[in-house]
Amino acid sequence: MIDKTLYIFVVVAMFFSLVMVFSLSTYPVLYNEYPVYHFLIRQIVAVSIGFLMIMVLSRLNPDKWFNKIGLSVFLLFFIIMIAMPLLPTSMVSDTGGAKRWIGFGFFKITPVEFFKVGFVFFLAWSFSRKILHRQNMTFSEEFAAYLPYLIVFMISTVLIAVLQKDLGQTMVLAATLMVMFIFAGSSLKFFLSLIGTGFVGLIILIKTAPHRVQRVMEWWATVQDPILSALPSDLSNSLRVDAIAKESYQVSNSLNAINHGGFFGTGLGNGQFKLGYLSDVHTDFALAGVAEEFGFIGLVFVLILMLTIIFRIFKIASKLKNPVYSLFCIGVALLIGFAFIINSFGIAGVTPVKGIAVPFLSYGGSQILSLSLAIGMVLMVSKKISVKEENINPIKGE
Repeated sequence: MIDKTLYIFVVVAMFFSLVMVFSLSTYPVLYNEYPVYHFLIRQIVAVSIGFLMIMVLSRLNPDKWFNKIGLSVFLLFFIIMIAMPLLPTSMVSDTGGAKRWIGFGFFKITPVEFFKVGFVFFLAWSFSRKILHRQNMTFSEEFAAYLPYLIVFMISTVLIAVLQKDLGQTMVLAATLMVMFIFAGSSLKFFLSLIGTGFVGLIILIKTAPHRVQRVMEWWATVQDPILSALPSDLSNSLRVDAIAKESYQVSNSLNAINHGGFFGTGLGNGQFKLGYLSDVHTDFALAGVAEEFGFIGLVFVLILMLTIIFRIFKIASKLKNPVYSLFCIGVALLIGFAFIINSFGIAGVTPVKGIAVPFLSYGGSQILSLSLAIGMVLMVSKKISVKEENINPIKGE
């Protein structure tokens, strides 16, 4: 039997996304003169295909299909991302010099969303073969053992953060990689050295991209006052910036939308900040839209959904005896958790906005389908929990 609790909460989250996409897409529909159900229909198609993926994948025998599917996803989308900078603009959408979307006829996808799932599988599959059996390694032995994964990650960083100008997805992958290193048995010394190296790398990626420097400056302009008020005046004046532009405007309206919602919200469809004041409210700022229309209660509801989904995946991981299955589930839970945290911090002004979608909730076919792929694979291996220790497999003919 699959984990029914996980399945039910994922279904609820996806259904809720349909409600919010229809409500929050009011302004772009009117502004672009789209049909009323333009975004809703596309989200329904993505969610329907996602449900189908989950149902099909969950019924497969993991011993036969899990590794094949995971490795295929990793290699396919790794190759696609490498090829994207070389493809013509007729196939790859070019926005601000970044090629993030690739078109296949009447639809387009964001390959990095699927690559994240493949990357997690690659780590789980390779860790179980190369790392888990090694104990008491020295720091140099650890570095040599983990170096191939760091190389793959650095290549991914170039493809995602540099060529696609998508630092947010790189941060999700980096955080997931570091935590999975812990579950694979890395030492605290090696883990702390990775954090230090990652922090230096993050600064380099920001400093070498003017648009990222500007985004950080604009974010700082929105949060500087309460922080600088506690510092000496000389230091405070040297750190103060006057950048007020799109980023700070977005975050200010996001906070105003959250405040406007209060405890119970304005009611479904009655949000005001979605009417041109807050762009991308049906995508990156979906939580702000939820907060305005459903209030604090709505945010708690979304938080319960996310935490329950993450908790159930971790619980499945803890009961699986196959290390590949277990590590993959851990990786999927981390991908969902870090994406939710980064998005939440961004819309609340705690950190700069990173353009990360709310898992399961935001408008966008790629994130819905990639998460459906991941959840389907998690449900596929969740059936192994009921297998007896004698390795008797009750799944037949699949």
